[in-house]
Amino acid sequence: MAKKMKTKTKPTKITSGAKKQTTATKGAAPAKKRSTKSQPKGAAGKESLDARRQRAERIVAELDRLYPDAECALTHKNALELLVATILSAQCTDERVNKVTPALFKRYSSAKAFAEADVAELEAMIQSTGFFRNKAKSIIGAGRVITDRFGGDVPDNMDDLLTLPGVARKTANVILGTWFGKNVGVVVDTHIGRLAHRLGLSWRSRDTKDAVKIELDLMEVLPQDAWTRAGHGLIHHGRQVCGARKPDCGACTLAPLCPSAHTFE
Repeated sequence: MAKKMKTKTKPTKITSGAKKQTTATKGAAPAKKRSTKSQPKGAAGKESLDARRQRAERIVAELDRLYPDAECALTHKNALELLVATILSAQCTDERVNKVTPALFKRYSSAKAFAEADVAELEAMIQSTGFFRNKAKSIIGAGRVITDRFGGDVPDNMDDLLTLPGVARKTANVILGTWFGKNVGVVVDTHIGRLAHRLGLSWRSRDTKDAVKIELDLMEVLPQDAWTRAGHGLIHHGRQVCGARKPDCGACTLAPLCPSAHTFE
């Protein structure tokens, strides 16, 4: 199935109904705690909004240069497959999900098939992705809602997507941006949350896990037409260069634009 043409869409307001993020684990080493919270609060924290936006545009341009073909790492052929893969990706690597989904999508090829799936069989097929009981419940529930309310088609707007079991704002942003080409928000995963702080692109969030405020900040400084592709670029950069434990600042071409560069030694 060919992807639908991209359209420019107005961003949706992030409400208090968004899924709450877990706080940092108690007893974490003080050094790590400082590195996630205090790094962006230096020079970048004193930037004017206009200056931050200009810097953000330069960051996006460099990400476009570094990762011109950056796309969602979850293998999918349609919106339903992307939805299921994204649900499975919670607390699991994309690599593991991509090993599970070929057989899964061959067995269940429609929302109706997922809606009618045997719970035990589905759980067995997705067990290696972790939290498989909750994920199976969400996938079957989403299949039923898509079949009963939306004629078997995954909805293409935020409000309807959020009515699906297992779908919060992050998952909805993945589907809308990656499949439907609608930039109504910014995906905030582990990599994007970390890089948003290190690059000083989020200044109101408590820490790298404060996804709601991180998304609000990114929506304010990133050009809207770049929300999806910049997210893909940040994820690639987080995996290849700016790792959680040991970022390679010496090899990072974003270092001149990063207030946290060379501060991890």
